[in-house]
Amino acid sequence: MVETVIGAQLYTLRDYLKTPEDIAETLKQVREIGYSVVQLSGLGPIEPKDLRKILDGEGLYPCSTHTGYEKIIKETQKVIEEHKILGAPIVVCPGLPSELHNGEGYKKVALELSRAGEIFVKNGLSLAYHNHGIEFEKYGDKIGLEILYAESNPEYLQAEIDTYWVQYGGGDPAEWCNKMKGRLPVLHLKDMGIKDNKPIMMEVGEGNLNWEAIIKAAQDAGTKWYLVEQDICQRPPIESLKISLENMKKMGLS
Repeated sequence: MVETVIGAQLYTLRDYLKTPEDIAETLKQVREIGYSVVQLSGLGPIEPKDLRKILDGEGLYPCSTHTGYEKIIKETQKVIEEHKILGAPIVVCPGLPSELHNGEGYKKVALELSRAGEIFVKNGLSLAYHNHGIEFEKYGDKIGLEILYAESNPEYLQAEIDTYWVQYGGGDPAEWCNKMKGRLPVLHLKDMGIKDNKPIMMEVGEGNLNWEAIIKAAQDAGTKWYLVEQDICQRPPIESLKISLENMKKMGLS
């Protein structure tokens, strides 16, 4: 079985990552509450070498980043250089420009990301795609996410399934982990609950998702990195990250 590692997606803490000084202080807190792995996202301007110094100083390993679609396909070499400096092995595309959310758009994206992914692989990196709910809209008999993965090369484009957004889109998070078996190095974990009859994001284990099924499916799929992300927190974000970490450890993850 693949080793499983819990990490924190820093987008959760984006309001506290605006300056290099903010970043240093916040990453210190992330380490103090028990995380040793992070996904880089939502940070204000900072040079990769300066960020690497902060990460190394806190003993934090950046397993991956969220890097914009346009930058991935138009500045591929720059992305490679930055990730080499950071020591981050996985590049994740966090979403798409709105005009590409259609049947032909997903086919185009599949081709473009496969091309970039091939270059990344040749340079010792890998590329994955992160879904939201919008990729679950249907075009004919297939949803956007199915088109994207069917039309792309699995050697060069992997998946970062987001449990909350799959559920939000009407999908089954565990089923999507199963679908991406061998293609799912990294997983986004956030829970879904209901308040005033509206879905809300909650700490892992505090909402209604079937975590036993999700974790088993992810483990069967070969997932290594289990990253906690909560775009909207019901309490201070650092506290939410700590609650999720503690709950995930109780579920048998480490």
